[in-house]
Amino acid sequence: MKDPAITLENVTIELGGKPVIENVSAQIEKGMLTAIMGPNGAGKTTLLHAILGLRPYRGKISFGSFAGARRPRIGYVPQKVDLDRGSPITVCDFLISGLTTRPLWLGSRKPNKQECLQAAERVGVGSSFHTPIGKVSGGELQRVLLAQALLGNPEVLLLDEPAAAVDISGEAMFCELLQEVHNDLGLTTLLVTHDLSVVTTHAHYVLCVNRTLICAGTTEEVMTTENLNRVFSPHMNLFMKTHDHQSINHTKDHGPAA
Repeated sequence: MKDPAITLENVTIELGGKPVIENVSAQIEKGMLTAIMGPNGAGKTTLLHAILGLRPYRGKISFGSFAGARRPRIGYVPQKVDLDRGSPITVCDFLISGLTTRPLWLGSRKPNKQECLQAAERVGVGSSFHTPIGKVSGGELQRVLLAQALLGNPEVLLLDEPAAAVDISGEAMFCELLQEVHNDLGLTTLLVTHDLSVVTTHAHYVLCVNRTLICAGTTEEVMTTENLNRVFSPHMNLFMKTHDHQSINHTKDHGPAA
């Protein structure tokens, strides 16, 4: 790999004294959209948290050549956010809260508000900017979370099954948006997902994880029946019933992001 953005070296993570991730070594190339696949309980989210610096680990996680030889700016979209649906906080308030420690009731500074509006418009929720956060749809909320992750001009974007709470059409629309944002902003994107169609349509590179690294490579190299059996066994038959079998055979109408 010519220019890795993130390098994992023998990363091991324990929860409650038991290993959740063991000896994972891999590289995430700069500018690529990399998917992390694996069954439930495989340690995908835990690995993402370690990269974010939220989880202790053994081994080494290092970052590649970013301007000033520093840790890159990282945006993060969690799998879900617990919100009070009755809260009067608007989308605007929610986004601004990620930029400032100033209490919301004191009002927002105009530059912060303008930056948040631009981020909301970038992901297609500008019309909901003054809507209470509890009143937006599930698909709109995922876009709001993406907008929040884009504040501060990140160089690396991490997403943990960002469309898991929306329907199939909503997931497809979100992933198209994600690909557009990835391309337009020149991001390094790391996406946790278990959806084969998302991986085959959008990812350049794939890490298959089930407590350890099972395989890694380009989408074409990894997405084979043999590799998927290795990753999802012994539940492969059940897994395949809920996914489009065409995705294994590389029927990629759109291809990965350029």
